[in-house]
Amino acid sequence: MELSLLRPSTQSLLPSFSKPNLRLHVYKPLKLRCSVAGGPTVGSSKIEGGGGGNTMTTDCVIVGGGISGLCIAQALATKHPDAAPNLIVTEAKDRVGGNIITREENGFLWEEGPNSFQPSDPMLTMVVDSRLKDDLVLGDPTAPRFVLWNGKLRPVPSKLTDLPFFDLMSIGGKIRAGFGALGIRPSPPGREESVEEFVRRNLGAEVFERLIEPFCSGVYAGDPSKLSMKAAFGKVWKLEQNGGSIIGGTFKAIQERKKAPKAERDPRLPKPKGQTVGSFRKGLRMLPEAISSRLGSKVKLSWKLSGITKLDSGGYNLTYETPNGVVSVQSKSVVMTVPSHVASGLLRPLSESAANALSKLYYPPVAAVSISYPKEAIRTECLIDGELKGFGQLHPRTQGVETLGTIYSSSLFPNRAPPGRVLLLNYIGGSTNTGILSKSEGELVEAVDRDLRKMLIKPNSTDPLKLGVRVWPQAIPQFLVGHFDILDTAKSSLTSSGNEGLFLGGNYVAGVALGRCVEGAYETATEVNNFMSRYAYK
Repeated sequence: MELSLLRPSTQSLLPSFSKPNLRLHVYKPLKLRCSVAGGPTVGSSKIEGGGGGNTMTTDCVIVGGGISGLCIAQALATKHPDAAPNLIVTEAKDRVGGNIITREENGFLWEEGPNSFQPSDPMLTMVVDSRLKDDLVLGDPTAPRFVLWNGKLRPVPSKLTDLPFFDLMSIGGKIRAGFGALGIRPSPPGREESVEEFVRRNLGAEVFERLIEPFCSGVYAGDPSKLSMKAAFGKVWKLEQNGGSIIGGTFKAIQERKKAPKAERDPRLPKPKGQTVGSFRKGLRMLPEAISSRLGSKVKLSWKLSGITKLDSGGYNLTYETPNGVVSVQSKSVVMTVPSHVASGLLRPLSESAANALSKLYYPPVAAVSISYPKEAIRTECLIDGELKGFGQLHPRTQGVETLGTIYSSSLFPNRAPPGRVLLLNYIGGSTNTGILSKSEGELVEAVDRDLRKMLIKPNSTDPLKLGVRVWPQAIPQFLVGHFDILDTAKSSLTSSGNEGLFLGGNYVAGVALGRCVEGAYETATEVNNFMSRYAYK
C-alpha cells in the first residue's frame, strides 16, 4: 500500500484464474502484412477463427495489466522497439491498473490502493513517455512527517541539522545510533538477518522501535522480525557489506559515484526539489490509463488465462477465456506479472518446483480507509500556521493503536477535498493484524476513527464522513528472510526445465513500492530484449 513517510518511496492484485484442461495447439506462424477490418489484431498478427476456436501469434504476451505489466509493455515499445513489436497485455479484470484505484465523488479524490510514488528518473521517464508530464503533481519536500510516540505526534528529522533537536529519540538513543553507524557495534552474524536484527545491532533499540518498525508497517504492512534486511532494504544492507559500516559504506558509495562517468540526464524529465512524492492531477489511475490508451488494441481486458503449455517447436501456447470465446495465443516469450500465488497455479504444469517456490510467498491483508473531517476537528497542537500540514503519520505497534498510519491526502496534493474539509487515507491490517478480514466496513471506520481521536482529531468532534473502504485480502508480498532464495529457486527451476523465454515480473520480484515496479519493468524489458535478440525465431 506504500505508506512510506520516513522517506518517500503498491504491484498488481489480480483475481484468481480458473484452470480448465490445458489444450495443446500446433504452432503455425502467421505471416500477415495487414489487418482484417473488424477483426481484433495485434501488430501484424490477428485472431483466426476455426472449428477449434480462435488462434493468434505474437512475439510476447505480458500476463497481467497492472502497473508492472503495462510498464513492461511501454518499456519494450520505447526502449526496445524491435524486440517484440507484436505484443499483447492480457488482464483478467475489465480494467487496467491492478490495485491502483482512484475514486472521485462530491469534490473528493482519493486512492484505495497505493497513494504516491517516489519521482526517480525511471519513474519520471515513464511519466513523460505516457504524456503525463503536465499532469504531474509533487508534494512539498519541506512538509513534515510524524511518528506517534507516547501519545504525541513527533516530527521525523528530514535533514542532518535536525538530528540533535528532534524529540522522537533520547540523547542516549542518538549516541548509540551514531556509534553504531560508524561501526562501533557487534559484528554481522554471518547469516541473513531480519530487519529487526540488523537495525538493533547497527543502530540500537530506539531507532528500531521508534523509526524502523513503523516504517516497515508503512511500506510492507509487515513484521520486521521476519522481513529480510537484504531483500526489503537492500540499499542500506549493502552499505555495511561494502564499507564495513553504514557510514563507511555511505562514504564509499559517494566516492564511487564521483569516479564513475556521469550519465547525461534526459532533458525531458522534470527536476523535483528535495525528497518528495508524486501523483497526478486526477490521481494515480492516470498512469495505467494513459499507458493503456497508448497501447490501444494490444491491451486485452477480461481475458482470463486458464493454461499455459510449452510448444515442441519453441515458444508457448496460452489458452484464454475471453468475451469472444476461447482464444489460444502462441508466443515466443511470456512475462508473468500476476501475484506469485496466481503464477504458481498457472506454472505448475511447466515446473512443479518453480510453482512450489512461488506458493511460499506471503501476502497479508490490508484495508485502505478514506474518511473526511471538517478542518475544525483537527487538534490545535497538530496545526501549523492554522493548517494541517505534512505527509502524514506512522504508528508503532507498541503505541496501542490499530491503524498502521495515516496519509494527509488533502495536504499532500491539491484538489483532494472540498474547502473546509480534511481528507485522510488510513491503512489498517498487515502481517500482525490479519483479523481485519472478519470486520465490516463500519467496524474498520470505527477502529480508525477511534485511533485518530487519540492524537490527531478532537475527541468530541462529529463522526467522520466515510468515503471509501477497500479491503485487499492479499495485499503486499512480504520480503521475508529467504525471499531471494525462493525467487532464485523459481527462476532456476523454470530455466532448468527448458522454459527459456518465460519471465517473472511484478512487485514480488522488483519491490513493493510503485517506483520500484516501474524500475523493475525497465529491467524486465531488457531481459526480454536480450532473449529475443538471441533466440529469435527463424
